Amino acid sequence: MNGKTIIQKVKTSSVVAITILLIGIVVLFSFLSPQFLTGQNIMNVLRQVSMIGIAGCGMITVLLTGGIDLSLGAMVKFINIVCATMMVTWGMHPIVACLLGVLIATALGTVNGFLISKFNLMPFITTLCMKFVLQGLSFIITDSQPIYGLPEGFKVLGQGYVLGVPIPVILMLILIVLTGIFLNRTYVGRYFYYLGGNEEATKLSGVNTKLIRVLAYTLTGFFTGIAAIVWLSRVNSGQPATGTDFEFDVICGLVLGGVSASGGEGGILGGLIGIVAIGFLNNGMTMINLSEYHQMVVKGLVLLLAIGMDSIKIMMRNKQSKAKA
Repeated sequence: MNGKTIIQKVKTSSVVAITILLIGIVVLFSFLSPQFLTGQNIMNVLRQVSMIGIAGCGMITVLLTGGIDLSLGAMVKFINIVCATMMVTWGMHPIVACLLGVLIATALGTVNGFLISKFNLMPFITTLCMKFVLQGLSFIITDSQPIYGLPEGFKVLGQGYVLGVPIPVILMLILIVLTGIFLNRTYVGRYFYYLGGNEEATKLSGVNTKLIRVLAYTLTGFFTGIAAIVWLSRVNSGQPATGTDFEFDVICGLVLGGVSASGGEGGILGGLIGIVAIGFLNNGMTMINLSEYHQMVVKGLVLLLAIGMDSIKIMMRNKQSKAKA
């Protein structure tokens, strides 16, 4: 198997396209709202997208294998509630509670991957079921009531700064760099591309495709757990409403950034730009007082556009392959 032809790195055209879109969003809302293009608002947007970017470091591995995980938002909600309960109700040290929270999220991701890989279940259905289970458990644990009284020092992770830059943004950038190195510079990272590009050929080359698929969902759980901890620190309370439609922003940002929903193509750089674009879009719509329902319409159309462009790109590539053959 020729790795250079199968591994789909970030294409210049995809990065340029999403960068142009990002600039267009910024210019549009700068005209519509004088407060949009201010230093404070930009930092606010970057802080908001940091959780999406962190979770995206895991979701990209799932998308590259041709899968999907719809349980991210519910997982964030559940880990928020569990960690808040451990700290407030059980009096557990924040570091221990956070480590356990990430461990639980990682285990939940592994369960998703195991069910999908071992029993050949559809990723869409499997993760949707997990979403409902975790949502239900979150409301049962809290009785739909917020959890307050977290340790004062805990909020530094989500609200603190280092040299004027929000700590969540620094954490996101570090994890994104590490993810890029992992995907492009290690054999295991490349297997995600192989699996999504041609599963049968990947099997014949001796790669344990079932294990790689489980690993993809395990990594998604791990990074989502970190995002959940940052989110909990940012709001400084366990909120049952946390994480609503979170997976939509993650998937939409990655697909907009050139990560193929069909697998095998894309990179973390384009995904990051796509996620930032979604963050500015959400922020801009809120600043011009666009209603929640109108925002849902816009975001749905944006995701549809991204998937449509991805499908067109795949069809064109298939036609070129047939023409060369």
